Amino acid sequence: MGEWAARLRGEASSHFHLTDDEQQLRARAWRLVMPAHERSSFEIALSSLAHTRMLPAALQSSSISDYQRALVSGSFASQASRYNRLAEDANADRALLAPFRANAIRVVNADRVRLRTLDASTRVPAESRDPAQARVMENEGLVLWVCERLRFRLASYRYALDNLVVEMPSGEAVRAERAIMGLEAEINLVCKLPLIGVFGGEGVPAADRPVVYKG
Repeated sequence: MGEWAARLRGEASSHFHLTDDEQQLRARAWRLVMPAHERSSFEIALSSLAHTRMLPAALQSSSISDYQRALVSGSFASQASRYNRLAEDANADRALLAPFRANAIRVVNADRVRLRTLDASTRVPAESRDPAQARVMENEGLVLWVCERLRFRLASYRYALDNLVVEMPSGEAVRAERAIMGLEAEINLVCKLPLIGVFGGEGVPAADRPVVYKG
């Protein structure tokens, strides 16, 4: 259903079987495109449908205040728990990025081989060209989508920290700020990954590509 819905929207959709690395890339992307806080139930439902391609990724929330509202909802005994949760979320995200980047590099390199073989070999039937190119677009689009949501998540964490400091100043803010800075450094590494260029020029970093998921 997700493939069918994506095709109706005019997005690239390939019937080719996924490689092990492509399957793993999609699994790793799941956590990174989901809302950071489990209390964001409506946003989680939308993101889940976007991940399965039943809905376009553009329907995800673009409000950086979502995380902050979920973070401070409900009663709590101390402001330390909120700062600690913010730091833990940022550190947990950071731990996921190096494996995702390594996975993305393997997929991009395989796609380069795929396209070179497609152009050079006379033994590949013409009907394989469109699904092969569509799979490359899917893979690159997924990396671009992850980068867009990572930048959104970083902005959400900074918004939450600033508002926590205004409402409940605390020394715990230092730990949260360091965690966010560490996450930002890892995001920059992921989003400077040179992609093939189906949404832009060859070698253009993901951070400089159009913020659109057409995978």
